[in-house]
Amino acid sequence: MVLEFFDFLFSYFTPFRVFSYLTIRGAFAALTTLLICFIFGNKIIELLRRLKIGQFVREDGPQTHLQKTGTPTMGGIFIILSVVIAMLFWGDLKDKSVWIVMGAFLAFGAIGFTDDYLKVTRHNSAGLPVWAKLLAQFAVALTVVLIMYFTGEENSTALYIPFFKNPVADMGWLWVPFAVLLIVGESNAVNFSDGLDGLLAGLLILVFLTLAVLTYITGRVDYSDYLGIPYIPGAGELTVFCLAAAGACVGFLFFNAPPAEVFMGDTGSLALGGAVAVVSLMIKKEILLFIIGGVFVLEIASVVIQVISYKLRKKRVFKMAPLHHHYELSGWAETKVVIRFWIIGGLFAIISLSTLKIQ
Repeated sequence: MVLEFFDFLFSYFTPFRVFSYLTIRGAFAALTTLLICFIFGNKIIELLRRLKIGQFVREDGPQTHLQKTGTPTMGGIFIILSVVIAMLFWGDLKDKSVWIVMGAFLAFGAIGFTDDYLKVTRHNSAGLPVWAKLLAQFAVALTVVLIMYFTGEENSTALYIPFFKNPVADMGWLWVPFAVLLIVGESNAVNFSDGLDGLLAGLLILVFLTLAVLTYITGRVDYSDYLGIPYIPGAGELTVFCLAAAGACVGFLFFNAPPAEVFMGDTGSLALGGAVAVVSLMIKKEILLFIIGGVFVLEIASVVIQVISYKLRKKRVFKMAPLHHHYELSGWAETKVVIRFWIIGGLFAIISLSTLKIQ
């Protein structure tokens, strides 16, 4: 909306043209989400307290977490609201990529909200049945992927691998199930990583900043040609979304830092995880996502390994899954686990960006 307004003003006063630049709009989108979280964060937390929307903590987990019982959850609400408002102000609403990502973002947020709401009203950790939650995720993912498949560019089904300039294969219709699995897997991987104060918000800041760089250069003919990566028309507009999401995560981290005043809940983790996957698909960084979100891969891998090991051998590989709980039960302080995982997340971000020149 603001973009159209400044376009109108540009005809009268040329300096207003600065607001048409992606970098400026992205910076202001981040600032907008950050300020919204700062200004309304305490009010939303207080409202959640009054509504008695508190977190239920499992008794079989780290005993230090029991004191967190009752902490307001569903804090992902003000992440979602702030990003939506920022995109209405600073995003180019004529760009289809913005609507696709925002649609996935809101739909996965709705699934998470339903799951959180059921947990709160039932006063236990049993929200949506696993089959219902997965069914909803697959339905949303399939809808988003089909839209991308039928409206995408010529190379939308090409598979690119880090360190290779050219696509290794055109997946054709097989790209559809691949993309669906990637979206569902990433949204759940991000969800599994939400378990310690500040952990997920800090990791997502790194991921969205990395994606902001990738979307920006992918949407520019000159940069993409120089780096030997596919040029995706309109991809640059996703930079605004990524910076808005990064700003919202910074604002949320202000309240989620130890000791947390509010938890993100599935409302935020599923929404942000789904958005990360969709953005990576739109800029042809599907495989690179495994490096960008390397910590998320380790977290969900630990859950899969734990379940398979216990089913087959009746033995646990980790003291508790996901992985961050294993280190907590091994004697690491919660803040030490969080900061070390942030450091690892930063290393993955650096490695992923380095692949742009090593190919």
